[in-house]
Amino acid sequence: MVVAMEGFQDATSGDLQKIAALLGGANALSRRLTSALDAHELLLHGLPVSAVDHLIGTLVLIGKGDTLEKAVGMSLRTWQRRKDAPSKPLSQEQSGRAWKFAEILAKATDVLGSQAEAERWLELPAIGLDQRCPIDLLGTPAGVELVEDYLQRLEYGVYA
Repeated sequence: MVVAMEGFQDATSGDLQKIAALLGGANALSRRLTSALDAHELLLHGLPVSAVDHLIGTLVLIGKGDTLEKAVGMSLRTWQRRKDAPSKPLSQEQSGRAWKFAEILAKATDVLGSQAEAERWLELPAIGLDQRCPIDLLGTPAGVELVEDYLQRLEYGVYA
């Protein structure tokens, strides 16, 4: 049982590092994340603007405006204003949504093999989501849960 828990901790830590990397790593986050509690504390106080800027900057196919609106819950205009005040962190809601988007993008990249494929998958209608695009569902907790469930089914080879 202890061995299984150690393996689980390692997998969680690896996932955490992938998410942190999408958000600019320790430099942008001003700390190294070593546990889910570290992530919780970071989101509680709000992500720095630079972390979300890094996330948006790493996107290969998805447009900046679309991603901000659908995944982070912020218009491009609001984002531009926020960049002018970089010392003020994002709200808890915006931080949580940005984190969840990074988490889903990291998982989809693992499942589909590349970030480009993950982004393409996010923007295409999915049979298992009643022909809805995964990125369009990220605006609500229920939609996020549907996308995560569908991604897990893809991981295990269950497509519908």
